[in-house]
Amino acid sequence: MVAENIQNIRENIAKTCFRLGRDPQSVELIAVSKTFGSHHINEALASGIHDFGENYVQELLEKKAGLEGKNVRWHFIGHLQSNKIKYLIDWIYLIQSVDSESVAAEIQKRAQSADKTMNVLVEVNTSEEATKFGVKPNAALGLIKKIALYPNINLKGLMTIGPFTDTKDESRDAFKLLRTIFEEANRSGFLKGPMTILSMGMTHDYEIAIEEGSTMIRIGTAIFGSRTQQ
Repeated sequence: MVAENIQNIRENIAKTCFRLGRDPQSVELIAVSKTFGSHHINEALASGIHDFGENYVQELLEKKAGLEGKNVRWHFIGHLQSNKIKYLIDWIYLIQSVDSESVAAEIQKRAQSADKTMNVLVEVNTSEEATKFGVKPNAALGLIKKIALYPNINLKGLMTIGPFTDTKDESRDAFKLLRTIFEEANRSGFLKGPMTILSMGMTHDYEIAIEEGSTMIRIGTAIFGSRTQQ
């Protein structure tokens, strides 16, 4: 089932991209494996998926230990507390959820101590929902500018979680807003290099996200099925 689901998603990505005149390879597929075990991850690996997103540090550490030696690139996509960064800094591929200067400062501190550069995305709360994390849109450029000054942080792009709604226009507006901030930051001149990643789009809205310029989609339910826990 996982293999079939992945194939269907890839076909949908290709159809959407061809309609837009985009290369399907320009959209990276991240499998969100939160609450699913190693068996499901191994099925996805067998289908050519190597990038997996997790929301909770403890769960991620347990899965990493059980999948040592596998060709997995881990993405942290949940709300990140400063005191948890020390557990990730040596091996995580991409932290997608930096939403404050304090978190960025701790990443810089830990990355400097480890003599490495950490890849991150800034999470923006484009729908400004109180239940969601992420920097507010009107504060995003200020945070981006501060993070750009850290020598051990490589700011690769931006991430958002679209609104959970059946109204496509609301999802589209959120993604357009993220792209606008992304483009403005890239024109600003204060980045070390251009940002290249727009991480937006999940099971319910990834086609709209691709239409609005997403380069990375995070898919859980459409790959692994409905979750029995959160």
